[in-house]
Amino acid sequence: MHTPPLIGVIGGSGLYELEHLTDLEEIEVKTPYGDPSDTLMKGSLNGRAVVFLPRHGRGHRLLPTEINHRANIWALRSLNVRFVICVTAVGSLREDYAPGHVVIPDQYADRTCQRPQSTFFGHGIVAHVSPADPYSPHLRTLLEKHSKEAGLVTHSQGTYVNMDGPAFSSRAESQINRQLGLDIVGMTNVPEVKLALEAEMALATLAMVTDYDCWKAEEDAVTTKSVLQHLLDNAENAKKILTQVIPNIPLTADWPEHSTLAKSLATPREFWPEETIEKLRPILNELI
Repeated sequence: MHTPPLIGVIGGSGLYELEHLTDLEEIEVKTPYGDPSDTLMKGSLNGRAVVFLPRHGRGHRLLPTEINHRANIWALRSLNVRFVICVTAVGSLREDYAPGHVVIPDQYADRTCQRPQSTFFGHGIVAHVSPADPYSPHLRTLLEKHSKEAGLVTHSQGTYVNMDGPAFSSRAESQINRQLGLDIVGMTNVPEVKLALEAEMALATLAMVTDYDCWKAEEDAVTTKSVLQHLLDNAENAKKILTQVIPNIPLTADWPEHSTLAKSLATPREFWPEETIEKLRPILNELI
């Protein structure tokens, strides 16, 4: 009997739980990469099986560079999650992407230097997955549609630049990012996108704008305190969108993102070390 793939939701700053999940089951997943950010909450939302994971842990206990992204994505994939929606707070690098707006990014720029965990591969198995179009176009379309139907100002594309943090940008860094043509800035999403591609999961991001970073000289520089109310408002908006999007995600995992490894693996099967196969079993799946 076919079991529909599960839908994963990774909650960002301000979104630490999904109240509308029913039939809740708390799952502790042990991974070869260590512990995920928190226990995973599996439940039902509008008839679909959903797994929720708070990116920073409940209580916001993890710095961006402390998040174990490999463990998070591995844990979701081990539970047969094949669609992932990431909710994340971002600063805007554009006048027209204002606080309170929603951005559905279609590209990213990686400006991190403290993220060694951006691939599952190595240790005898080499893969080169193409991130030319890193975010799932079908899932992005669903997010855009239901965000607009929720009455939110929604931008259908944008380039997300990932900085390490935990400090916010300097004014010089913010201006440089603007001059490079980047649109929104955050501290967490790019490792998730890279790893989801390797794990053959369709991923899209709901980026909720909280501030103008610090490039607008006439405005106060961003502070943690200044974005708290935006975070609360954004979390409520994100929940509204998720409630509508999730029932419309397909019951089969047959998008291009669900078969990325067949043309990405460089190491012939006969050379794969058994230890690495076991570590990657949920990801290699049918290729083993």
